[in-house]
Amino acid sequence: MIISFAFATWIMTLFDVSTPAFSEDLATTFRNLDAAANALPENISTQRLDELNDLAQWVAKRPMDQETSLVFICTHNSRRSHMGQIWGQAAAWAYGLDDVRTYSGGTEATQFNPRAIRALRELGVNISENAGRHQVKLQASRPAFEVFSKVYSDEVNPSGDFAAIMTCNDADEACPIVYGAAVRFALPYADPKASDGSLEEASTYQARAMEIGAEIFYVMKRAAELRRAY
Repeated sequence: MIISFAFATWIMTLFDVSTPAFSEDLATTFRNLDAAANALPENISTQRLDELNDLAQWVAKRPMDQETSLVFICTHNSRRSHMGQIWGQAAAWAYGLDDVRTYSGGTEATQFNPRAIRALRELGVNISENAGRHQVKLQASRPAFEVFSKVYSDEVNPSGDFAAIMTCNDADEACPIVYGAAVRFALPYADPKASDGSLEEASTYQARAMEIGAEIFYVMKRAAELRRAY
């Protein structure tokens, strides 16, 4: 009940009049992700649920007086890893995990794909651009954070003691060792790139964004529950 109240309070802050870019679409998306997180155990395989629970447990056991770093990794750091980073930070803040900070990276640098940006914007995420880099603002009382394509070892990312979350099979196979990672989790998602140029493009990108969001919201919600139990 306390977690639900915290989530409801957080949603209300989205309508802070000092930040008119926040929209009803974003609040609706978060409510949908919270509901999807609740239903998730009935809709995915036991193996995948175990991986999500292991990640939640790792987050829950981290010291709360220092940063808990999560790096979402995919080959090109273009689509899925950015979605993971953005939803991960949103969910951490939603469920009161103030020590959690999320990052993303790839085995090579390309760009934050415009189709992924469009899908997230259509779900209400406030993404602005400056000099080829993007700023994400999720909550009036929280700082904006920068999102751009880079290798996972880029200087803006943590160099050690982080959880590496592999969001595509190619990166998972190409990086048998993620240097500096304290722990590693395999959470691959189908690449929405397969729909590029098709009539299904927009719906595929939104579906992938919501799939990633539901799983990451589940992880953070579960981590918050576990912390309360410890």
